Amino acid sequence: MLRLLGNPKRLCNGIARRDLLQIGGLGAFGLAVHNLPGSTQAQAAIANVSPKFGQAKSCILIYKYGSPPQHETFDPKPQAPVEIQGEMKAIPTNVSGVHIGDHLPKIAQIMDRLTVVRSLTHPYPLHGTVYATTGIPDVDTKIESQPRHRRQWPFVGSLVDYFEDRRTGVTMPEMPRNVALPFVMGSKNEIPPLAGLYGAMLGMRYDPIYTDFLTEGTTLAPEIRPGRAFKDPLRGILPTDQLSLFGSDGQNETSSQLELRRSLLRQFDGARRDLEAIGKITTFSQQQQTAFSLLTSGRMSEALDFIREPQTVREAFGMTLFGQSCLAARRLVEAGSKFVTVIWDAYGLNTGSWDTHHNHYGRLKEFLLPVFDQTFSALILDLEQRGMLDETLVLVLSEHGRTPKIDSKPFGAGRDHWSRAYSQVYAGGGMGRGHVVGRTDKHAGDVEENPVSPKDVLATAFYLLGIDPESTFPDPEGRPLPITGTGRFRPELLGG
Repeated sequence: MLRLLGNPKRLCNGIARRDLLQIGGLGAFGLAVHNLPGSTQAQAAIANVSPKFGQAKSCILIYKYGSPPQHETFDPKPQAPVEIQGEMKAIPTNVSGVHIGDHLPKIAQIMDRLTVVRSLTHPYPLHGTVYATTGIPDVDTKIESQPRHRRQWPFVGSLVDYFEDRRTGVTMPEMPRNVALPFVMGSKNEIPPLAGLYGAMLGMRYDPIYTDFLTEGTTLAPEIRPGRAFKDPLRGILPTDQLSLFGSDGQNETSSQLELRRSLLRQFDGARRDLEAIGKITTFSQQQQTAFSLLTSGRMSEALDFIREPQTVREAFGMTLFGQSCLAARRLVEAGSKFVTVIWDAYGLNTGSWDTHHNHYGRLKEFLLPVFDQTFSALILDLEQRGMLDETLVLVLSEHGRTPKIDSKPFGAGRDHWSRAYSQVYAGGGMGRGHVVGRTDKHAGDVEENPVSPKDVLATAFYLLGIDPESTFPDPEGRPLPITGTGRFRPELLGG
């Protein structure tokens, strides 16, 4: 997404030199000739590990900011004391011997299409979206709050786009390869955006193309703190509400608005002389063309227009912003997008979404779990019915899990951050079916069997998307960095 960020060092036409470098994805690293995803021989070697290499033609990543609890979702401990398991119980699924949380009944009936990993683990119990979605080797609160820091590593979707550019030689595809819905992460709450979903060292040209949602929700979400409730669109929207491209309503864009955008692009064009003088760019005109073509793309607008879907389909996904965004994600991959991210972000307060320090059970029971249960199950069944599931990888990621012991608080008991053991669910694109990986102790607090790093999940996703997990990309000095850091391909996630 193109942004003009404030900067005192401005060119004569009013555009900051540093911002132009960021917009174009420039610098030595922006133009470096970088390793393709393995040579032909290397591709053949890793394909021999599993015939599922490259099975996924696209990916839908659902990112649940704040981090859901393992106990109430995919690793319940019904025999644990009440202060551990809490109010919610376990139910059987359609896979013998596998139980999940009792507020996920629809997902329980599609467990035979899913892989659940119960042994995710890492040492950083922070809101480290950047750690969960990039190869960055470590994270702290400082780097977490600086999305444009030069140390940041590129988002998994940005790397997919980057490799596809080089594989195909097509830098302006008809559909953007890397799209994020429904709005820029961190843009609807009280804190600045966090690191993670950015092109980072690859440059801003590899940021996801974001949509926006410009109206409020229809239904109050359960309070996060006393007196702090919001009409959260992730809980309910009107049937007529839509997503907008680049934060403006493309359906109603006037000719004057479009001309204003053309004027901005002319400013970029006028600044090219400065950039050429720096001697670090040859692809600026491409960025300009890409920006304008997306602004006027009927194909992109049509894919985002979930109102075109039959009412029965829309209702199956749920008339929430999360539900309709997942429906739009299916439409986008169907139309040719390679990597689509649906962000369940905090709305109104930074402690919203899945960050249930307070009112844990009220928010889970009345809002978070029912909405997720309906939409995720509908997405998997919809992809299956359309014959798309085998070639569409679906990942549900988050930063970490939540504490085994419930923390009693004046306003509703809660669970705090916990990264030593947590659970995630995946489907399609070559992932196993009816498959559980790993085991935790009796309190779901520590991994006892088959620990899996979030970097391993990324490496396995790259593998399924046909990218050698040992590929590299160049840092700002042109040195090769491994795309998943310490991650390694985990064939056990693919089942038998």
